[in-house]
Amino acid sequence: MRNFTYQNRTEMIFGKDVENNVGQKLKGLAKKVLIHYGGGSVVASGLLDRIKESLNQAGVAYVELGGVKPNPKIGLVREGVALCREESVDFILAVGGGSVIDSAKAIGIGFYHEGDVWDYFIQKVSVKETLPVGVVLTIPAAGSESSNGCVITNEENEYKRSAGSKIMRPVFAFLNPELTYTLPPYQTACGIVDMFAHVLERYFTNEKGVNLTDRLCEATLKTIVEQGLAVMANPLDYNARAEIMWAGAIAHNGSLGLGRSEDWGSHMIEHEISGIYDIAHGAGLAIVFPAWMQYVHQHDLGRFVQYAEMVWGIPTEGRDEDAVARAAIEATKRFFKQLGMPISFEDGNLPTDKIEEMAEKTVENGPVGSFIKLDKGDVIRILKIAADLK
Repeated sequence: MRNFTYQNRTEMIFGKDVENNVGQKLKGLAKKVLIHYGGGSVVASGLLDRIKESLNQAGVAYVELGGVKPNPKIGLVREGVALCREESVDFILAVGGGSVIDSAKAIGIGFYHEGDVWDYFIQKVSVKETLPVGVVLTIPAAGSESSNGCVITNEENEYKRSAGSKIMRPVFAFLNPELTYTLPPYQTACGIVDMFAHVLERYFTNEKGVNLTDRLCEATLKTIVEQGLAVMANPLDYNARAEIMWAGAIAHNGSLGLGRSEDWGSHMIEHEISGIYDIAHGAGLAIVFPAWMQYVHQHDLGRFVQYAEMVWGIPTEGRDEDAVARAAIEATKRFFKQLGMPISFEDGNLPTDKIEEMAEKTVENGPVGSFIKLDKGDVIRILKIAADLK
């Protein structure tokens, strides 16, 4: 196990109706808040109005900026930075899912930067200061409600890049599973795949002697499978919604990666798919991850056998390790298909003419991943596997 330092400052307030207390939580923390959101259900459900009423009752001033889209765009981030400066905002409240939270975090770090906020995402500058961010979560998926980073798409050049710092973790997050009842099935499924992939990025490690975090990862993966299918079958199952909402937070708050190397190669590849085609991130991961597994599994058959046995309950005794590993990959694909997710370019209605471009962008700053370091050729081969998966 590697040395590590872990600190997560995010206060998690979980349960029914907790979001009604957001005004009291912000009282004393902020003089003027930017309420940042997407639109659609947050407005139609009345949640946005309830948030405003809570702030009004607490005497907290606010301004609004809606319009966040999936794969949040740098253009709106720049607009948010300008608005926060103009209105002397001192706190950002993200009301929505991972896209809204990531956009809020990007606005927060851009507020103090004299140059373009995109500088953070091309590693031109590092994050040293940010406006504080709070969250009212409506989509369990990205885990951004307590993570230390964000991902933004530059719509001008179709790049999707990340920035991160421990100071970017939100100050608090309100998590009410009831707010997820009305999510469309596709959006729910994308979120389930996203959190599942966040655990896999940590689970497939070359680190030895990390049994505790192995067991934590496996428990989280099994919970996501069981409760994810339960949510899809009955969207009003509060306990299943609660389990999924908490699993999404645990999957990406950093605790499952302690003491071990993490991979993130699949995420880097997927960023280029959604950066170019604007496909939902979870759907893109459902396409990439099985292909990545197929490509790398012989690197450590023992870990794939462990994954097969501990997560999927696949019998391993006396069986060929490669066959067991492939059975685990098939189980993963089957789960994604049960959720209604694509597992190939064809399933996702994606063209395959930009595989070379996606591979080039993936590795333009060097090889990606750590389980196996992937160069351009590796990424092309993985994408070609994904193009042929059935």
